[in-house]
Amino acid sequence: MNTARIYSDQALQLDHQLCFALYSASLAMTKLYKPLLEGIGLTYPQYLAMLVLWEQDGVTVSELGERLYLDSGTLTPLLKRLEAADLVTRLRDVEDERRVLIRLTAAGRKLKGRATRIPACVLEASQCEVSEAMALTQQVRALRDRLST
Repeated sequence: MNTARIYSDQALQLDHQLCFALYSASLAMTKLYKPLLEGIGLTYPQYLAMLVLWEQDGVTVSELGERLYLDSGTLTPLLKRLEAADLVTRLRDVEDERRVLIRLTAAGRKLKGRATRIPACVLEASQCEVSEAMALTQQVRALRDRLST
């Protein structure tokens, strides 16, 4: 039998696909987060935006989009929903009116306290040690960065 064909056939098996491993892990992770985030009134994309803002309040919409790898067409409705929930405000930058700054409201800052339990729940569900989860995160980020260039 032709070894090149065997390799080719194996390379096309679903369970040998890195893309599928990442995709299915992402689905499982999102499923895990869903009930945790429902408890604090956020969707997964909203949670990611709030993580950025809890890290650094007052970022521009474009900075937030860069951090989350989202375009403004996706980000704008998300931010409108966060604003309607009184978690953020969107303000024109007085120094450059083309820029829109996103700032946490008091309720948005307070929500951080309710979210602090989520990472521990995820770590427990993953059955990973902290060091293992950090190493895996670093590997996936490195892969993302290599694929993004």
